[in-house]
Amino acid sequence: MTTANPNTHAISVNPFNGEHIADFAYDTDLALEASVAQGFSAFKQWRKTDISERAALLIRLAGALREASEDIARSISLEMGKPVKQACAEVEKSAGLCEWYAENGPAMLAPEPTLVDNGEAHIHYRPSGMILAIMPWNFPVWQVLRGAVPALLAGNTFLLKPAPSVMGTTYRVKQAVLKAGFPAGAFGVINVDTPAVAGLIADPRVVAVTVTGSVRAGAAIAELAGKQVKKCVLELGGSDPFIVLNDANLDEAVKAAVAGRYQNTGQVCAAAKRLIIEEGVLDAFTAKFVAATQALIVGNPLDDDTYIGPMARFDLRDELDKQVQDSLSEGATLLLGGEKIAGNGNFYAPTILSNVTPEMTAFRQELFGPVAAITVARDADHAVELANDSDFGLSATIFTADAERAKQMTAELETGGVFINGYSASDPRVAFGGVKKSGYGRELSHFGLREFCNVQTVWSDRK
Repeated sequence: MTTANPNTHAISVNPFNGEHIADFAYDTDLALEASVAQGFSAFKQWRKTDISERAALLIRLAGALREASEDIARSISLEMGKPVKQACAEVEKSAGLCEWYAENGPAMLAPEPTLVDNGEAHIHYRPSGMILAIMPWNFPVWQVLRGAVPALLAGNTFLLKPAPSVMGTTYRVKQAVLKAGFPAGAFGVINVDTPAVAGLIADPRVVAVTVTGSVRAGAAIAELAGKQVKKCVLELGGSDPFIVLNDANLDEAVKAAVAGRYQNTGQVCAAAKRLIIEEGVLDAFTAKFVAATQALIVGNPLDDDTYIGPMARFDLRDELDKQVQDSLSEGATLLLGGEKIAGNGNFYAPTILSNVTPEMTAFRQELFGPVAAITVARDADHAVELANDSDFGLSATIFTADAERAKQMTAELETGGVFINGYSASDPRVAFGGVKKSGYGRELSHFGLREFCNVQTVWSDRK
């Protein structure tokens, strides 16, 4: 194991076997100042760069990511345990993000005429400045780039504070950005401990903050940003409902529930954490779901056949196990798993809890790991009531053969996204974000592209 001091170093540990990978010394005050100054200086020129040139660099970044895909994916698997096939898919998805924004983004940033009497008023989308990004470990490429790519295309610069456990992967992403030809400082990476964040948010050269992380972290950062009157976008936790009604195609619903719950070892904000099943199909769905979950291969994330790898952090496995045990003591029924897997690796057995009711831990708290909680609903109205009985509101899924009823239900669901007959996903073409304690603001689509723009009205010859 590592001998580095976690107060002075970001430490990377392989969750598959507990072996030390690398230490990354935190930036000195001088190095941090240099990064901030470089990003601030770069903005002055980057904002003047023609948007066609910015888009062309995104195309080159897509190519650089694909060239380094195998190396980046392996780094993801080693640092946070993601099965390598899923890691490769994450890199490819990120490359596609770059291409989509390069093709579609410039038109979204074009000046828009508005309806005034003389027709001489336009809305312009101007860059704002340097954006501080505080990003997590569970999608160390996709999550970073879905924030950085639209910000860069809009003419902003991006200063990234990644999760300390995935610094190796982060530096590989930065290498791809530099290889693509982005100017120094347009995409900066800083390696600092949490206490340094307050100073960064207070720095006048930072104009806004984007955060993906826990509710506690998001609330703390939003408070700091609010004191500085700076915009903040928060993508926080989720406890997404996955509703299955009596008329649903159960085979498709089970397939989606397994992927929606256990992809990335269940460490996804927008995951199918609360399975709300109408009572008429409860037994049939549960039997199929248990069988499908039992068939998942748990193992070395570098093996192509592995679907569930180790959890990324040992402390989070302990927290998850406590949530499971608390739920069982509260009356939930254990159908599968429910325990740490012995050995040096940070594995938790794929777990299914049934008879989960709204007062239980598994219903009220976010389960960030391979644990599914099944709750029975009397009917569709009760399913919506259960779905909304949560502090979170990231996304929701509805499986039903009645398209009209599904659309009616979407209007009642208190979530940022609803997926009908398919599990939650993020895609550059559609907005992503939540309500309630899942955060505010949006990523992706034209909404994410304009989040950190100065929406400027220009009105000529006003009479």
